[in-house]
Amino acid sequence: MHSAVFLIEFGAIILALGLLGRLAGRLRFSPIPLYLLAGLAFGEGGLLPLGASEEFVAIGAEIGVILLLLMLGLEYTASDLVSNLKTQYPAGLVDMTFNALPGAAAALLMGWGPVAAVVLAGVTWISSSGVIAKVLGDLGRLGNRETPVILSILVLEDLAMAVYLPIITALLAGVGWAAGGLTLAIALGAAGLVLFVAVRFGRHISRFVSSDDPEKLLLVVLGLTILVAGLAQQLQVSAAVGAFLVGIALSGEVAEGTHTLLSPLRDLFAAVFFVFFGLHTDPASIPPVLLPALLLAVVTACTKIFTGYWAARRAGVSVKGRWRAGGALVARGEFSIVIAGLAVTSGIEPRLGPLATAYVLILVIVGPLTARYTEPLAQRLFGRRQVPAGAVPAPRSASASSVEPVPVKSGESAAVDPVEPVDPAPVKSGESAPVDEQIG
Repeated sequence: MHSAVFLIEFGAIILALGLLGRLAGRLRFSPIPLYLLAGLAFGEGGLLPLGASEEFVAIGAEIGVILLLLMLGLEYTASDLVSNLKTQYPAGLVDMTFNALPGAAAALLMGWGPVAAVVLAGVTWISSSGVIAKVLGDLGRLGNRETPVILSILVLEDLAMAVYLPIITALLAGVGWAAGGLTLAIALGAAGLVLFVAVRFGRHISRFVSSDDPEKLLLVVLGLTILVAGLAQQLQVSAAVGAFLVGIALSGEVAEGTHTLLSPLRDLFAAVFFVFFGLHTDPASIPPVLLPALLLAVVTACTKIFTGYWAARRAGVSVKGRWRAGGALVARGEFSIVIAGLAVTSGIEPRLGPLATAYVLILVIVGPLTARYTEPLAQRLFGRRQVPAGAVPAPRSASASSVEPVPVKSGESAAVDPVEPVDPAPVKSGESAPVDEQIG
């Protein structure tokens, strides 16, 4: 009887997630808010609390985090990561400063303590690469001049996670300075070693893992990833960091084949992860933190727009492209939930989980809207002020006039201005991969 109840409950969850994902696809926005709401409905205090299948959902959620980070690592090569670190680190520093500080300040103002401040700083800092990638593809902006700038910031945030996650893992575990420093040293050493090995011997590693049989390739990569993630967690390093490093070490055809094979599994278990996070959040606890979440969302949406504008300006992108870059970075999603989930599990602050849920729900819905309308709104408000007095527009060259504009779907004409066409910039292989459609 127990197994029958488990199958019924878990089957109902998967079916509900599939229907919610289909609904989100028709409405053309991220399914993450619907998955979170489903978790709230199935959790304690919800409409239909789960019983038998909750333990399995918890294991599936942990696998979902591992697969999210593995797939993210597969998107980048080690050489691309090193190149981004060298050229775009100022933009990464600006991004961290202006988007992490509001979260930390909010936690301290609410009296949650320094550990919760570090956690909430990460929640407000990291943008959702999955949501942003999907929005860029939907708006037809993959070839725009500002797109490499956006991707560079996302890559730097992903790299920062390899350092940040071990820090908060140590803080949440309550270890001392010596143990925490050792954990961070192990994480940095592992990350540096993997990058070195991936740059020097990446082809040999990929050749060893490679297989013409999809079944064998899937089993080897998935088994290796979970094994490394478990070893990393045993060493007090985040399992997600271990999975991310495995993804970086694989490249070429192996990475492409693994991405194709694991994408459905990632989508399934990542959806389970978002449901699991919602299961541990009491719906009645959200209304008291809704106002702080809304204020924090407004502040950090503005700071993300500033970050994208500054980074695109530094890269020599036109004014319109700067606004588009800023608007595209607003969405938060999977990483914010992963960070908040660690804090909820440790039980440091009961209100942090509901605040993070409300915050992500707001920005994952607002993010696609800011990506689409920030640039036309800015042009309407500041357009005349941004043209220097006496400036004469340069005549178009014959080659420029012959470039066909990127086709834009109905309702998205504001993405590209017909008077000032954006010359599509070549996107490197390591930078085009993150815009594959991902969960969230």
